Amino acid sequence: MQFSKMFVLNMGMLITIAYLASVFYKYIVIRVSSRIKQVSSLFVLIFAGWISTVFGFQLNDEVVFDLRFVPLIVAVMTYRQPYSVIIVGVGIGLTRLTFGINDATVAALINMSILGVLCAGVNIWMRRSDYRLIVKGIIVTVIVNVINSLNIAAFGVIPAAYFFSHIMPYTLPAGIVLSLVFAFILRDFQNEQNRILLIQSTNRLLSVQKEELEKAKIVLEDRAKQLMIASQYKSEFLANMSHELRTPLNSVINFAQMISENGDTMDQEDIVRFAAMIEQSGQELLTLINDILDLSKVEAGRLDIALEDISVAQLIEDAMNHFQMIAEKKGIGLHLDMKPGLPENIWSDPQRVQQILRNLMSNAIKFTHQGKVTLTVSTRQIKKSGFQSHWIVFSVQDTGIGIAEDKHQSIFEAFQQADGSISRKFGGTGLGLSISRDLARLLDGSIELESAEGKGSTFSLYLPLKREKMS
Repeated sequence: MQFSKMFVLNMGMLITIAYLASVFYKYIVIRVSSRIKQVSSLFVLIFAGWISTVFGFQLNDEVVFDLRFVPLIVAVMTYRQPYSVIIVGVGIGLTRLTFGINDATVAALINMSILGVLCAGVNIWMRRSDYRLIVKGIIVTVIVNVINSLNIAAFGVIPAAYFFSHIMPYTLPAGIVLSLVFAFILRDFQNEQNRILLIQSTNRLLSVQKEELEKAKIVLEDRAKQLMIASQYKSEFLANMSHELRTPLNSVINFAQMISENGDTMDQEDIVRFAAMIEQSGQELLTLINDILDLSKVEAGRLDIALEDISVAQLIEDAMNHFQMIAEKKGIGLHLDMKPGLPENIWSDPQRVQQILRNLMSNAIKFTHQGKVTLTVSTRQIKKSGFQSHWIVFSVQDTGIGIAEDKHQSIFEAFQQADGSISRKFGGTGLGLSISRDLARLLDGSIELESAEGKGSTFSLYLPLKREKMS
């Protein structure tokens, strides 16, 4: 009867330790690494075995009966590494030596070491067996209790016959029953812990998904805002385009009609003047149509690039000659600054390079009321990601109205300008910079902008110097 009472006391202590360990794991250990969790669990099981011995039934000064093998059953059921089970068995055996070194404590060390090795083999069998977990638990519990009793009879200080007849009939059934009860209690603890971990994992997943939804919402709102702005600019573009197309077209029709109706009575000088106006209006109309066609070709990927050697001097001379008279007529200066070290030729598309330069210089003159426009040509070396690249840079600087910093990106987008009133005030479609940027990319180059509102602008066209020639 004393054995049963002491075993129940042992079981109460083990349940208490299991509960405290669960609380400790829930609030502290769960935040540490898996290796620290593993080491902590080993110490807890070994400590539980030592506590069982402390509160065990002391038959005499050396012999103690307890449930120190129960933590070993727990190790078999929970660990995936057999060596961890052996460490628990040997560790619990070594704690028995803290009560002194004698025949009984040495026998206890041998017993727990043998049980540790045996349970490691049982652990391997459990992971390979297809039996239900409850069946495995019952089998492990019976095996550990039986082997423990046989080891006590074989290595203990109590005579085997006396142990089998007077002690084992009480300790073996009580040990099996209480071990199974503890196993079921521990299983509930483990299920609760798994439920907590599942809830925490679900909460983390929900938190991540919430953040992703918030980010997606922000992206969608930004896209919707961009679409709304693009739609607004497109509407403005269509309104401006209708005006830009009608104005030169009406001029052509009106002047042609005047010449047709009054040709016999008009002076030759007036006829020539009207013809010049018709030509100018036709050129403006052609420019508008070309801008729209170029944009469509670029967006469709159908714009052909014809690469060849281009004379840098000739390229600059053509650009300057094209705008010299326009600048003089408007009363602003047009200057050229050629830096030393320029190459004689570059490998690119002359038509597209001229188109970009003319667009940049046309804009500079258009938006400059007084002052000057300067075309600066130089070379530059840029080191990026460990690679050094060589570029020729055409910079068009003006003293015009400038561009606000928050508009530096939008002015390069199709259908967008720095201000919706600009197109109405200065004319044009607002597609030039978008087309020029896309053409620069097709030429493996780029366009950069430096500007501040009211302080003028500098548009720089970068073209690669060392571009491989196609045979």
